Amino acid sequence: MFRLITTRAAFTTQAASLCTRPVLAGINSLAVTRLLSSAPGPKPANPEFSSGPCKKHPGFSLTNLPTSSLGRSHRSKLGKERLAFAISETKRLLKIPDDYLVGIVPASDTGAYEMAMWNMLGAKDIDICHWESFGKGWFADAVSHLKLRDVVDVREHTAGYGDIPDLSQTCKDRDICFTFNGTTSGVRVPHGCDFIADDRTGLTLCDATSAVFAMEMPWEKLDVTTYSWQKVLGGEGAHGMLILSPRAVERLESFVPENRPLPKIFRMTKKGKVDGSIFKGATINTPSMMAVEDYIDALQWCDSVGGVDGLIKISNNNLAVIEKFVAENDWIDFLAKDPAVRSNTSVCCTLDLTADQIKAFVALLEKENVALDIGGYRDAPPSIRIWCGATVETADVEALMPWLKWAYEEVKK
Repeated sequence: MFRLITTRAAFTTQAASLCTRPVLAGINSLAVTRLLSSAPGPKPANPEFSSGPCKKHPGFSLTNLPTSSLGRSHRSKLGKERLAFAISETKRLLKIPDDYLVGIVPASDTGAYEMAMWNMLGAKDIDICHWESFGKGWFADAVSHLKLRDVVDVREHTAGYGDIPDLSQTCKDRDICFTFNGTTSGVRVPHGCDFIADDRTGLTLCDATSAVFAMEMPWEKLDVTTYSWQKVLGGEGAHGMLILSPRAVERLESFVPENRPLPKIFRMTKKGKVDGSIFKGATINTPSMMAVEDYIDALQWCDSVGGVDGLIKISNNNLAVIEKFVAENDWIDFLAKDPAVRSNTSVCCTLDLTADQIKAFVALLEKENVALDIGGYRDAPPSIRIWCGATVETADVEALMPWLKWAYEEVKK
């Protein structure tokens, strides 16, 4: 990147000139001199560590996407075939039981989860579990907008960022709403979801948007599961996936919420029966066929690296790199102290820095094009968040670690 500089004067002159470049704007010449002399090694080949939308999969190219469905109606024979193929490949790769329904719905994971809440909640008392911002949002919607406390008992089970509530306090005879992986806190439910009873009479509604394709999903425990394409597969935004067990279908067909008008994009039944066409590719509203082709491309990539098991392995390897680094450095720690509930996708870490110093830390890495979009979520404690989903290559996580130490030392000076 730089020519070999043989004299101290020449080095100082070049360092000072670098201060006028946009990437180093605001950093004085002495800082630049230190920056250049202490660069710790190669940078990640791809600096994208955003927790959503997430990095595209290795080898991605727009030129690889089929274009025959573009400009065609999603109601056409071809459009329906591509949507149905996306659904069938999802079921195959995720090993979803044959009697479960899978549909493509509007408005990303948020739309899918809200659709389930508005259609199904209110038939039974409810336990809502949350330990980060999105789960907290589901609780607020349940009590403030759906006003479910007017018709059933709603219990809140909550914990702060980095912790998880005592999930054993939930009841099998109540509906249970929870987030499988807290994207903004780096805390996931324990492996296997053992807190959910096999003989439950209530439904489980699971927001799994940063867990699916990176963690084992115990489908027999999950009645409603939602996610979006933009997380672990690195797909495009705006579309959600809705997965329903036979028990969830039974609820749709037996329960009609009173005094709760449903927007068109939330309606899943016709004449008292579930609208099966939604789960065969006839979407409620117009999807982006470009985004659909991108999702299919991501599913094919998943297949090429060993399916879901291969993706889980990559995410676990990425997390292991950070765990080793944290064990070797006392100035960084996980927001989730308990390894049993630590996410392998949205990895959140606290630093021995003030909030302003963490902002400077993040900005410095971005200026160096080493790590983009790793600042902690706005409602979380001051922290960083490194996406470790399977589209991020382990070599890039390994290359990032020395730069974290470098940035920390620069900010602490």
